[in-house]
Amino acid sequence: MNTQSKTLRFTMFAMLYFTQGTILGYFASLNALYLLGNGLDMAKVGIFASIALIPFVIKILFGMLSDRFNFFGLGHRKPYIVIGLLVQFICLLIVARVNPGEHYWTFVALAFILQLGMAFYDTCTDGLALDITPENERGMLQGFMVGGRSVGVIVAASAAGFIAQYFNWPSVFYFLAILTLIPIPLIFYIKEVSRTPGARFNWSAFGAFKKVQVLAVAVVGLIVFLVIVGSNQLINPAFNERFQIDLSTAGLITTVWGIGCVIGALAGGIVMDKAGNKKALWLSILTVVPSLALLAVVNNLPLAWVVAVFFGLAYGLTQAVYFALAMKYTDPSIAASMYSILMAVTNIGQGIGLGVGGAIAKAAGFPVTFLIFGGLMFLILPFFPMLFKQKTS
Repeated sequence: MNTQSKTLRFTMFAMLYFTQGTILGYFASLNALYLLGNGLDMAKVGIFASIALIPFVIKILFGMLSDRFNFFGLGHRKPYIVIGLLVQFICLLIVARVNPGEHYWTFVALAFILQLGMAFYDTCTDGLALDITPENERGMLQGFMVGGRSVGVIVAASAAGFIAQYFNWPSVFYFLAILTLIPIPLIFYIKEVSRTPGARFNWSAFGAFKKVQVLAVAVVGLIVFLVIVGSNQLINPAFNERFQIDLSTAGLITTVWGIGCVIGALAGGIVMDKAGNKKALWLSILTVVPSLALLAVVNNLPLAWVVAVFFGLAYGLTQAVYFALAMKYTDPSIAASMYSILMAVTNIGQGIGLGVGGAIAKAAGFPVTFLIFGGLMFLILPFFPMLFKQKTS
């Protein structure tokens, strides 16, 4: 296990997740409004989001590549992280010149490649985190990672909304491209660990997926991320329909959502390390469901700001709790591969949630969609006996 500075490690991981958050901040606050403003409907917004998530479903390939091959002797993780960041950077420069209303499928293709880059460095970042982080620090690590991503959402959403409204859309993408480069210098200060025989890639380790608890973790992840990500896409379009918010306000709403995410992520990490897995997952249910009910019924803009913070808290807490839970079931010899499979399942859930959420919202309206998603959260309860039949905390 790597003994280098905990502060340095946590800072680097937080900044890598910050970079992801800048892209997620755009998608959460502005992408739906951008596409709608270019003549597309919510069904196409959902299709776009689902296709763009495919790279995160196939990220197991990136995990296996990272686990098996040392990139020209430069490491199993760091070189791949830098490559992924550069792909994201280049795609943002190109997509700034593409009008989605006129070239919808070109826009989708560029988003797909951008997400390939993000999935690449995301997978290898998670593998590096598993390689060098002691088990008793992983809950707090996830708090910093999810919190860092939430700060990225805050920065991108607040600034990008302002830029879109008062300047132009290409400037938004150039701004995101600049933010993509921020973590690169920190990467070179982190040392990868030398692999012991027991931590080297081993095909037999994939037998872990026959275990009931691992399968339960995967299904819970699919359900949880279907609910929270599918709902999150709908917040600003729902508020726009009810309160006619402008682009700057949409960005600021996502900013306060992001503040809630930071608080929730740090709280989730603490609860996970101190109170254990089962209590932490229960807390996720008891924050997500009420927040979705409030999103369904909120009828004035001042209260909507409060509800956005509450949902952000539930979102951040739930992500930190699930990511730390998934880490506990990951075999070190296939760290990036196994963890990426669990994350890929969550991304399948996200894709389903984004596509289905957009379709239901178009057919039945936003309030009904939020209530349906809230009800789906209870589907994880039957898996508690399988998940917690043995002590894992």
